Amino acid sequence: MPVVEFQAARPSHRPQAQTNNLHRANPVSDPRPTNDVHLVSVDDQRARFDKVVLPHLDDAFALARWLTGNRTDAEDVVQDACLRAFRAIGGFAEGNARAWVLTIVRHTAYTWLHKNRPAALVMVDDLEAAEEAQSNRSEPEVETPESILIAKTDSAALEAAIAALPAPFRETVVLRDIQGLDYREIADVTGVPIGTVMSRLARGRRRLMATIARSAS
Repeated sequence: MPVVEFQAARPSHRPQAQTNNLHRANPVSDPRPTNDVHLVSVDDQRARFDKVVLPHLDDAFALARWLTGNRTDAEDVVQDACLRAFRAIGGFAEGNARAWVLTIVRHTAYTWLHKNRPAALVMVDDLEAAEEAQSNRSEPEVETPESILIAKTDSAALEAAIAALPAPFRETVVLRDIQGLDYREIADVTGVPIGTVMSRLARGRRRLMATIARSAS
């Protein structure tokens, strides 16, 4: 991952105009409210940011890259996500920091995609119906032939196949099979029920394997 200028997340190191932009930025809706940020000092914010966010920057960049499709756009997304995370850090309750960071990255990436590539967010027609039918399932996580094959697939072929997936399937496959999050963590990041995660993962893997099989033939 390229070096990201994290001083952008530290207001005391930025010109006044850019600092004002930081305070005007809208925090993502999913992470916890930021009403308590003013109750902690800037030094405390920095310390919490370093502890909570910095260890997960590689994962943040990887998710942003998979969602946007290239490194340059991913860098922009992660930079903006870091600003949002810094502002929201005072409202972070001790918990799953990785999921919290990835939630911010995901929201930031989709905001960027809505602005720059709205066509990339088109949902498959029957996605809602399929998810509703499976939303109450609570099956344990198991390895499948698809997940095993994904782990063994050539990286270039895998990247091309994942990029061709609809956005909801793509993010779920990436979070599970590339980044190793469990169902509960993926549900927390994406804001959907575990049954929906399972549905998206199963259908995403099937589409992925079909694409890989066509490429290999």
